[in-house]
Amino acid sequence: MKKPTFRSLRTRLHQLLDTKTVTLNGVRVGTARGALPASIRKFLYRGDYEEHERDLVEKALRPGDRVLEIGCGIGLVSLVATRVCGAGNVFSYEANPMMEETIRSNYRLNGWEPNLFMKAITADGRRLRFFRQKNVLSSSLIDRDMGGEVIEVESVAINDAIAAHRPTAVVMDAEGAEEEILPVADLSGVRVLILELHPHIIGEEKVGELVKGLEERGFALRGKSHKTWYLER
Repeated sequence: MKKPTFRSLRTRLHQLLDTKTVTLNGVRVGTARGALPASIRKFLYRGDYEEHERDLVEKALRPGDRVLEIGCGIGLVSLVATRVCGAGNVFSYEANPMMEETIRSNYRLNGWEPNLFMKAITADGRRLRFFRQKNVLSSSLIDRDMGGEVIEVESVAINDAIAAHRPTAVVMDAEGAEEEILPVADLSGVRVLILELHPHIIGEEKVGELVKGLEERGFALRGKSHKTWYLER
């Protein structure tokens, strides 16, 4: 019989106690029953939800960095970036309108207010379809033949967002939309990139092309954790 791991035991304890919040990387997020899909709740209890992004944010970002976050999810990575860089220095875009109250609630738990824009980021700022999944994790601007609900969302052109917020760092989890965003983004003022890339959506070859293109633009690979890449000038 397989022995239970520390994480599985911790998850079971949280489930038994019906824990309403957890603290990860020094920030609090809500885990109340019914507020999140069961899969995300379990990952939060286990402690590995967006673990790679969280750890790289702590490693790469500095106090005073201005962060453009593309794909906010439940707001956990955004909160860690805020703790590192300072309140008001993180500018988050999220295409899924159902996540707004979750993000704002998690910010309130930490005594902050988000700079939150409930819009997608695209190359050109067009209105587009968003494929929303019940598990939240697989929601995407790209049709992955997973069913779910199709809605229309507004977007902001990547270079308009960069001009508005003047980021020194970009944190991106765009579920495949990185393929259109990164090649056209003006990254001249950006020092750090933390990118979750999606070979299962856009293919290994395209991921390689994106990373090579960033290296040709002056970024060096500093680390990689699972599907998350950390590049810096």
